Amino acid sequence: MTMKAILPHLLVASGLLSIAAGVDAQTATLPAKGEPPLTAQTQRSGGPIDPDQAKLQFDVANLRFEVIPKTETLNGIATLSFTAKAPLTRLVIDLDHNLGPQAVAIDGKPLPQDAWANPDGRLVITLPAPVAAGGHVSTTITYSGQPHVAVQAPWDDGMVWAKTPAGKTWFATTSEGYGCDIFWPCLDFPTGEPGRVDLHITVPKGLKAPSNGVLKGVDTLPDGRTTWNWSIAHPNTYAIALNVAPYEVVEGAYHSQYGNDIPMFYWYLPGEEEQAKALFAEFAPTLDFYETMIGPYPFGNEKMGVVETPYEGMEHQTINAYGNHYAKGPEGFDWLFQHEFGHEWFGNQLTAANWDDYWLHEGFEEYMQPLYGRWLQGEARYDAMMLDQRNKIENRVPIVRGRVITEEEVYEPSKGGPGQDIYYKGAWILHTLRNLIGDKAFFEATRLEVYGRPDPKPGNFQPRFGSTDEFIANVNKVTGKDYSWFFDVYLRQAPLPKLVARRDGDRLTLTWLAPAGLPFPMPIEVEIGDAITKLAMADGTGSIIVPAHAHVTIDPYDRVLKDEPAIDAYQAWKAKLAAQRAGTKAAD
Repeated sequence: MTMKAILPHLLVASGLLSIAAGVDAQTATLPAKGEPPLTAQTQRSGGPIDPDQAKLQFDVANLRFEVIPKTETLNGIATLSFTAKAPLTRLVIDLDHNLGPQAVAIDGKPLPQDAWANPDGRLVITLPAPVAAGGHVSTTITYSGQPHVAVQAPWDDGMVWAKTPAGKTWFATTSEGYGCDIFWPCLDFPTGEPGRVDLHITVPKGLKAPSNGVLKGVDTLPDGRTTWNWSIAHPNTYAIALNVAPYEVVEGAYHSQYGNDIPMFYWYLPGEEEQAKALFAEFAPTLDFYETMIGPYPFGNEKMGVVETPYEGMEHQTINAYGNHYAKGPEGFDWLFQHEFGHEWFGNQLTAANWDDYWLHEGFEEYMQPLYGRWLQGEARYDAMMLDQRNKIENRVPIVRGRVITEEEVYEPSKGGPGQDIYYKGAWILHTLRNLIGDKAFFEATRLEVYGRPDPKPGNFQPRFGSTDEFIANVNKVTGKDYSWFFDVYLRQAPLPKLVARRDGDRLTLTWLAPAGLPFPMPIEVEIGDAITKLAMADGTGSIIVPAHAHVTIDPYDRVLKDEPAIDAYQAWKAKLAAQRAGTKAAD
């Protein structure tokens, strides 16, 4: 099919997106999963910032979409406004080349086709005149096409075209891995956040389009289609989300301990009212937990929103994706809802400026789950959840490598990333830190990292960027001590520290062997009979007298993350068993 054959005729009438014939619904071939293929550029998210993109302050994105389920087509008009931080002669914008674009304008004036090109997913626009530092420029990009269909969302990004049980359209987007450019023109790196995004989503009659931020209104077009108008401030680059289905909604308000009322919404598929209400009943208690432990909900002036999606979940700011099928677990809460919602603090309010620091998103949020289990059911539940996480730590590569890297280099072990360790090892690092410095200092440092100030209240903070080094500085600030040694071992080394025990008569000596010979003065508890003593281990070693025949347990409450030979053996056994089963299946 030629490009001309799929060009839509885009008209803006009365401020609404109106689209005439796009892909012929009678002859269109629907893309399979993984199609159309993406370039390496589009699959890449984050990493070193392009020098031209580094000159841009992204002020506002006005995004107009039309979702066409019959042809699995997305049509769009994006107007992007920037302030120049340095002199500009061109704009460099990320956009999947499968979507065109078909037209580009600068400050409302169309450009000739030879003034822009997008061969590999990075649109380069030559400006008709230079823009001085401090100047403003806007570009309007008209684009259309069949966007990439996800293979296994949310682990592989793209569009998810599905059907409800009643056979109606159920469509959603997810873009954390490949980035925002798979369906709208953007700056595809963490600090490329726009100051505001206005969304106008046109969908077929009978469908709804819950999205980010505040609903400004719904316009009904003459043919019965509707346009859903939303506005969100400071969204994470991959947080913009389209969700389309014949949704129903349950809503209410949470009266915050900070004095403000927070609107709450859950959009769900028809026929699930009882289950939807049961999940919605978890919203207020979860809000109460996070506001008590961390601080005020960051987006209370917009909403707390959750939408049912045809994939498992994702932390889309104020419209978190939920696809856990209302699963029940022994923890007493829906783990997926709680996990994605917690990213409003650790991911959307606090965003790591470099993917290398994304353990601040995943490690903190993974740790908040056992803390919530403790909040609901006590220490036994916390311990059970922490021990389950401990068995999943792999220690293959350091969590933090000290360079600017892409999303794939973090989440994908095949590309050298720590993968699930940013979740489980990150959580255990925080567990160990909290036991080391105490609850008061731990949550003070966390609050500083999330809000950039110790006294957050609604209206006195905005979403911010953070880093590992900043968090370490916050820990040192609130404790008045230097804990660099702690983070150097746990974050910047792959192996865990080993604790070696030696008995010499009635004396037990413990010695830490940290990777790379690093200092590791980690205190450790020793239980002798019914008494527990904490050894200071100031120089990495400590000793204690043990009476004859006394039973000794080292670190009886598992407060310290360390090498555990039994867990290593368990993991090796599981890996061997999995390999044997895979071989048997292949032989069959």
